[in-house]
Amino acid sequence: MREAQNCESKADFIHKFKIAAKEADETEYWLMLCKHAEDYLFDEILFDKLKEIQKIINKIIYTSKQSLK
Repeated sequence: MREAQNCESKADFIHKFKIAAKEADETEYWLMLCKHAEDYLFDEILFDKLKEIQKIINKIIYTSKQSLK
């Protein structure tokens, strides 16, 4: 998301946020593995915070795409 601050165009901005969305999805995957691991203490708050971040990222992408039209 920091890279999007120095984007070269609106399309570049959207692209960088799509990468951030993919990274958030990967983080969700790893958190789910931790949740189901026997020897790992899982904190549900991390998962809840990640869901909030994902919603924000997706809203930014959606709004940015709308402004391109």
